[in-house]
Amino acid sequence: MAKKVQTIAQRFRGMLPIVVDVETSGVNPQTDALLEIAVIGLAADKEGRLYREQTVAYHVEPFLGAHLDKEALEITGIDPYSPLRYAIPESQVVHRIFSHIKILLEKTHCHRAVLVGHNAWFDLSFLQAAAKRSHIVHSPFHTFTTLDTATLAAAALGETVLARAVRRLHIPFDVEQAHSAIYDAEKTAELFCHIINHWGRQH
Repeated sequence: MAKKVQTIAQRFRGMLPIVVDVETSGVNPQTDALLEIAVIGLAADKEGRLYREQTVAYHVEPFLGAHLDKEALEITGIDPYSPLRYAIPESQVVHRIFSHIKILLEKTHCHRAVLVGHNAWFDLSFLQAAAKRSHIVHSPFHTFTTLDTATLAAAALGETVLARAVRRLHIPFDVEQAHSAIYDAEKTAELFCHIINHWGRQH
């Protein structure tokens, strides 16, 4: 008898995995600026295998009074006030992203988004702080549950660093493009999908 294929809503008990990566001006979500964010929805094919969909990304203007750590900016290579970034205010970014995710939730018949990230607590904490500054009360994301690819990669591959984990799976990783929200989110999505798809075939 053929195994019944689960929808993505059934696979994660009504929660939709959304891959998020942020670039920031430091490590404190209360005082440091959100500078870049990339969000990727996931979908399942007819066999139930996950794959990534469209990437939605924004450059973000630092909020008024934000602390900009020099070392953090050197790591990311971001000039927060460069006009070539075409950055938009944080509140606009958060509203646009949450609206996009709500559309994905309706499309997939899921009731809540769950953040997928590499060291996901970091991305979730910055997103929650940005939502609070934007006076958004209801977030589509689960408030504390995440799906952390650093943990998954440690269990499945014995690696916790994103670049090393994807290379173990023979997924190309260009260190020159790292610390870009888009690039890191897309590699995180590939890593997550590969681990989940492999796990699904083994059980």
